[in-house]
Order: sequence, then structure tokens, then C-alpha cells
Amino acid sequence: MKTDQTELETLYPKMPSIPSDIEISQNAAMKPILEIAPMLGVDADDLEQYGKYKAKIEDNVWESVKNRPDGKLILVTAITPTPAGEGKTCTSIGLAQSFGILGIKHALALREPSMGPTFGIKGGAAGGGYSQVLPMEDINIHFTGDLHAIAAAHNLLSAVLDNSMHFDNPLEIDHEKVTWKRTIDLCDRQLRNAEVGLGSKFDGFPHETGFDIVAASEVMTIMALAQDMEDLRGRLGRIVVAYNTSGKPVFARELNCIGSLCVILKDALKPNLVQTCEHTPVFVHCGPFGNIAHGSNSVRATRLALKLAPYVITEAGFAADLGAEKFVNIKCRQAGLNPNAAVLVATIRALKYHGGVEKDDLKTENLEALKTGCENLKTHAENVQKYGLPVVVAINRFPTDTPAELDIVRRFCEGIGVESSLSEVVARGGKGGLDLANKIKRVVDEAPGTPNYYYKDSDPIKSKIETVAREIYRADGVDFTEEAESSIRRLEENGLDGWPICMAKTQASLSDDPKKRNAPRGWRLQVREVKVSNGAGFIVALTGKMMLMPGMPRESAVQRINIDPDGHITGLS
Repeated sequence: MKTDQTELETLYPKMPSIPSDIEISQNAAMKPILEIAPMLGVDADDLEQYGKYKAKIEDNVWESVKNRPDGKLILVTAITPTPAGEGKTCTSIGLAQSFGILGIKHALALREPSMGPTFGIKGGAAGGGYSQVLPMEDINIHFTGDLHAIAAAHNLLSAVLDNSMHFDNPLEIDHEKVTWKRTIDLCDRQLRNAEVGLGSKFDGFPHETGFDIVAASEVMTIMALAQDMEDLRGRLGRIVVAYNTSGKPVFARELNCIGSLCVILKDALKPNLVQTCEHTPVFVHCGPFGNIAHGSNSVRATRLALKLAPYVITEAGFAADLGAEKFVNIKCRQAGLNPNAAVLVATIRALKYHGGVEKDDLKTENLEALKTGCENLKTHAENVQKYGLPVVVAINRFPTDTPAELDIVRRFCEGIGVESSLSEVVARGGKGGLDLANKIKRVVDEAPGTPNYYYKDSDPIKSKIETVAREIYRADGVDFTEEAESSIRRLEENGLDGWPICMAKTQASLSDDPKKRNAPRGWRLQVREVKVSNGAGFIVALTGKMMLMPGMPRESAVQRINIDPDGHITGLS
């Protein structure tokens, strides 16, 4: 039965206008971190403070709680986004704040932002509106120095590797088969390919290299997956940095520098504790990208949160075909985590975009395009269920969404048998997510899911890639370049093939082509390169035109971020 306009306006009242993200952040009254930690049962003596509002959790806390039962784990993921993002982090933060209003003890575990996207297209990644983590400026820039430590450790390994080849090359490394590059926490396409060692023999030896962004560094993924210092040490040691003249892998441990890397990373390994706008506790730790790495916060932070709180909310990067898939098949598989349910974030503007509406016209009502674009929502909901998780759709509301559009998505979800909830956490904070919180809590309490690993680590590399492409992306098949075929053979010959797959794929489409919107069918996945992240414990398949070093857009956030004489920052979001 069709709902008339008056009923629609009653169901979906107009949203209030709100200040900018940074205005909300700067006007928020933060509590000292010494008042936040006790909410999780953490004492002041267990904190390593970074000023008044940030702290790292000392290792002894884990030792005191590790035998407790785990809480319930809720994953927040999303449909295929528009370039601006669709509010996945906002939804995660708002949902946590809603749990707080309901008086439900909880914790939130999020990724650390990279300065690359902060100064690139996003302008920040600490939530938005009244659903932010604080102090926002610190989190988006230097925070507690974790990403700088990761970059330093990565680049020290690069320097030691080059130094070993410079001094007589005792490991017989093939100069043309060095796989370890350098890293920097900025988007800089000029550094994707570089030649170093120019000048005299005193300046080293000339060879080709390049830079990956820190969020794509294997050291970042190792930090995010390591369970303790000894695990970190072992993972760093098994990094494949090159191949020798006999075609055998050369491991980082053979360079005798792992102890030094661990020293650089010792503080960065500790989870960071901050707060939301509404003073709920948040772990923010490690930030691998979801489109070129595995896309979730650290195992250490998630495991600790699960021991300290009965309900834990976390997110995975980009859409359910990327972050959520890797969250299950990589993070949960390695760490033994058992997520119980998922929130799937959808927006009207993204669904209209997938229905064929161009970016400049997304603010205009278009019901037919919206209906068409809902196929993207359906595909992602099916994917989450394939991972073994029940799903609740969070319709993240924007001021330009009309009541008729919101109702179409609600009815569509009903039609495919998926529960939905209108989320207004950006405009209203925790109060705007109470319905979502009640629905997802009921799901995890009454019908929790368990992760489904739909391929085995022992399956052939091609088979694992083809399974993800067919089951999750809906591809007809996979085409491998000669380079990819050669890399696969080398990994199999050297016994480096028994890992899950980490697909490096565009976040802008379910396919490997960012121009293919909605839920494309009748296409084949193109795998151009395959490499092992042996320390992280996964195999990276690079598809389409994906790069491990993003570039900046024509008009970036760099142009609007500033600071006044009083130290007030503007332009961050």
C-alpha cells in the first residue's frame, strides 16, 4: 500500500542543521582520559598518557584479563561508496554512543587515519557531526606517532637491505628481484617508481625501487595482525624482501635487524585509548587500507576490547566486498575472532549514484534511479550473509534525502528479508541511533552468527582468487597476466602459497573497473600481479589498475586545511 506524503513526512521528519565537523569537535567538552579508562575497568596506572586526552594501554592489562570470556563482536560495513564515503565510521561511533545512552557497557575499536587521505580527498577520518572521536585534530594528524614508527621501521629494513647488497652482497640477492620498497604516509604518485643510489659508488648502487603508502606497508599489516611482541618479531622475520640468484626467497631475519625493528615499534604496538563526543571509550589503533590491504584495526585492540566489554563495535574498510571479506577471511581466521552480526551502512545518494545519477545531481530526488541502485545493496547484504553473519541495514540519512526516497529503501529491505533502521547519528549523536542499537543488540543476543570461511588456506592460489571473484564480486571468471602466472608459480615452488587472499581492488565498484556501478554482471576479473605478504600472512592479488601508492585529486583537502594565530585548525573533517 502506498504511503501518502503526509504520512511520509511524519515518518521522516526534517533533520536539524548542524555546525561543521571541526566546529563540533573543537566545542566538545572532553573528559580527561583518566575518567574514560575506568569505564572499561582500566586503572590510571595501566595508562601511558599522551597529554590529557590520549593514552596507550600497558601490556599488563591484557595479562590480567586474557582468561575472561569474549564479548559479542559487531562489524560495521557498507555498500559500494561514492568518492566522499558514506558514513561507516560515523555509524560505528554513533552506534557506540547509542549503546552508552541505553546503559549498555561497550567498547569501540577503529582504525587510525592516514595523513594521505586526510590531506587528499577526505580531509579526515574521525567520524562526523555529533558522532566523532576526539581529539579529532590529533587523531587525523600525528596522534601518538604510531604511523611514523611504522614508516621508520619499514624504511630501516629498506636501508639494511640495500646496505647488505652494497657490502659484498653476502645473501646473493638478485638486484632485479628486490621486492621490498620504501614507504611514506602521504599520497604521492611521483614516488610510485623511483631510482636510487645515483652518484658515485660512495652513494650506493643504482637500482629501481618505489614507495607504497604506509597504510599499504607490510609492517602496517603485521602491526595490525600481531598478537604480542613475540608474534610481531616472528612476523617481521619472515617478510620476503627479495629473491636470490637461485630464485629462493630472502627473509628479513637473514639481515639481522629484527631486534632493531621491534625496538622502533615497541610503543606503537600498544593500543590507543580515546573517547567519542559523548565520552564513550574508543580504541584507535593501526590503519591498513581496505582496498589495498586487509582494512581493519589491530587484533590487539579488538581482542582487548572483547575482554573488557560485553559488546564491541568495530569497522572494516570500504564496502562488504573488500573490508568485510578480509575481516572474516584474514583477521578473524588468524586471530580466532568470532563476529556475531554486521551493520551494513547504505545511503540514498550512493544508491542513486549506482542507479546512474551523476555526482552533481545526487541531491535531487530520483526514485527510479534509487530503485535500480538498490541492487548494490542487495548484493552486499547477500555477501555479509555468505560470511556467516546476520545483517541489519543502517540507512545513514543526509539532509537532502527525501521521505519518499527513505521509504523506498526501507521497503526494499523488507522485500529482501533484511531488517533496516534509519540512522541519524551524524545530526543527533547517540540519540539518532537508538533504534539501530536495539535491533543489532537483539540480533547478537538472540541469533548470533559465526564466521564462514568459504575457502581453505591450503587451496591453490588461483582457486582462492577465483572463489572470491565468483562468490563475492559476481565475476564470470578470472584472467591472469603472464606476470601474475609467473609470480604464482614462484610462490608455490617456494612453499609461500598457504595463505588467505588479500585482493587489491578498486573500492568504487564490485568489479575491478571503477566505472562499473551498481551490481555488474557478465565481466571477468583481471589479476595483473600476485605477491606474498609473508609476515602479514596473506597473498596480495593486484587487480585492474590498483596502486599501492594513491595519488592526490586535482582539488584536495590540502587547499582548505589551515591554522590561525591562536592555534585553531580549520578544514579538517
